[in-house]
Amino acid sequence: MNKDRLRALVFILVTFLLGCNEFMVVGILSEIARHLHVSLTLVGDLVTVFAVVYAISTPLITIFTSKYNRYQTLLVLMAIFLIGNTITAMAPNYFWMLLSRMIAASVAGAIISFLMTFTAVIVPKEKRASLVAWVFAGYSIASVFGVPIGTMISIQSSWRNAFMLVSMLTVIAYGLLIWLLPKHVMQATGTFSDQMKLLRDRRIQIGILLALFTAATMYGYYTYIRPLLTSGLGFHRSDLNLLLFAIGLMSIASNRWSGHLAKHGGLNQLPKYYLADLVILMLLPEALNSQVFGFGALLILTMIVTLLSAPLQVYFLSIAETDYPQALLLASSLSSIFFNYGISLGSATASIMFDVIGLRDISFGAAIYSLISLLLILGLNRIIRNQTTP
Repeated sequence: MNKDRLRALVFILVTFLLGCNEFMVVGILSEIARHLHVSLTLVGDLVTVFAVVYAISTPLITIFTSKYNRYQTLLVLMAIFLIGNTITAMAPNYFWMLLSRMIAASVAGAIISFLMTFTAVIVPKEKRASLVAWVFAGYSIASVFGVPIGTMISIQSSWRNAFMLVSMLTVIAYGLLIWLLPKHVMQATGTFSDQMKLLRDRRIQIGILLALFTAATMYGYYTYIRPLLTSGLGFHRSDLNLLLFAIGLMSIASNRWSGHLAKHGGLNQLPKYYLADLVILMLLPEALNSQVFGFGALLILTMIVTLLSAPLQVYFLSIAETDYPQALLLASSLSSIFFNYGISLGSATASIMFDVIGLRDISFGAAIYSLISLLLILGLNRIIRNQTTP
């Protein structure tokens, strides 16, 4: 196996471990609450705290560490993540559990950003889209399989062992990063003000909104995916693991197709997918009358809604390399930051829709965000065409 492929596998492993650390908590909330002698609601707050700290700390760390050696900084961030995850596994009470989640969340987004910047160094530009898609695939795999993995380990032994396994694999990934990553890379640095110029670019602003509303579209219905499968489509609870596994495979396929689109047309190829997404979301209440059509619609939605990841990430990196080299690290973090904000918006909307109009029509809220996303991608593509037209 050549070094480039091994580096790609290590990057996927790292993002998978970051995702497991974030998502495993969801499947073991009850066990954590019982062992730490706190309420389920209080443990549920760990998920919210993680998302908030992630969103706030990622841009700050990427901005203020941009002047330091990226190889050394990434290793420091990985060490902090390892400490945070290990404390989670050993937390004697709720205070230490909360602190550990904040430690892990504070560096998770920055680690992904650093991995993205290394993709520009370790592979030729024509292969960057494929590697970016694979890196995102690691996180997607964890978002789908992290919950059942954590739950299975918790049932077989202890929820603490699930996090200890993540720590053990992180140590392995750490050693591989030391071996495989280039020790010195060319990097432009700038002041805080210099880097903030990136965010004043209209192309970047529209891209940020596109990431946010795309995530809100997905979590406008995905937040209630289990009730949709059971109460909505009538599947038995025993079928859930198999159904979620199928959705997970579709998510991985979406990441691979996202990489293909990034290399062949990029953002210009996406409007038709957003239009299809909007139509399916509007028809989903009717599709729920049939298990075949309803589940098929959910699979197609899963395929469509994450196609943006690689094209948008490559687009952000391209703009930064050309016009804002001093803000390359910040540019690499924008997708993950605002996707997390979008998750919060979509989840909150899903809860409101569920309370107001019920589970069956919950997709109408997501459809509104899908329409906004469609208008944003059309507007962004128009700007791109105007800039490339002589």
